[in-house]
Amino acid sequence: MDRPITKEEVIEACKWSGDGHITNQSSTMPKKFGTNTKSAEARAKKEAVKIADKVKKEKEAEDALWNDDDKHIARKQQRKEERDKKKTEQLEKKAVLKQMYDEEMNSIKAAKTRAEKVTRADIAALGERQQKAQKDPEELLLHEKPLEENINRVVVEGEEARTVDEAIAVLSVKDGPADRHPERRAKAAYDAFEKQKLPELKAENPNLRLSQLKQMIRKDWMKSPENPLNQIQAGRF
Repeated sequence: MDRPITKEEVIEACKWSGDGHITNQSSTMPKKFGTNTKSAEARAKKEAVKIADKVKKEKEAEDALWNDDDKHIARKQQRKEERDKKKTEQLEKKAVLKQMYDEEMNSIKAAKTRAEKVTRADIAALGERQQKAQKDPEELLLHEKPLEENINRVVVEGEEARTVDEAIAVLSVKDGPADRHPERRAKAAYDAFEKQKLPELKAENPNLRLSQLKQMIRKDWMKSPENPLNQIQAGRF
């Protein structure tokens, strides 16, 4: 049976180190005393550094993730603003086009209304002229279709002549020989008469048509002393 180790043997086997820890001086002596405090502190510091690095990396990764999310949000917001802006521009264009269309339609309606008013006014004026013409034959004559020119019609003592030759024949029964070319003289006289009267009547009646003005000239010619037939008839009587 082994004997117990004495105190002296323990002291002799172990020596105290300068940092207060017992150092094993014998390779055969087992470690039966406490943990090395310095080594524990070093391990603790090392572990703390590792944990801090891990926490830092995790925080950086989380921050990077948030930054990516912020970029996506910013891009989404930008796209939304662009869509809203485009939609607003389209609505503005539609509003402008609608306004232009409405203005054009209003202009067309106004022009149509004016045309209808003028047409109705013309119809009313025409009706008034027709009613007046029924009372005034001369007015009716001005607005009717011009008659075929017949400036040489004359009636003498119940006999009627519609041409210059007939008129000369009627008027020269008792007066002897007449002009050899009376139709030329009558035509030339009428042309001169029309040339003189047309500007005057046109100035006095600017709204009348040329055919109406010529109708008035023919009426005046029938009574004019410049008409050779009137001259012949006046000489007859």
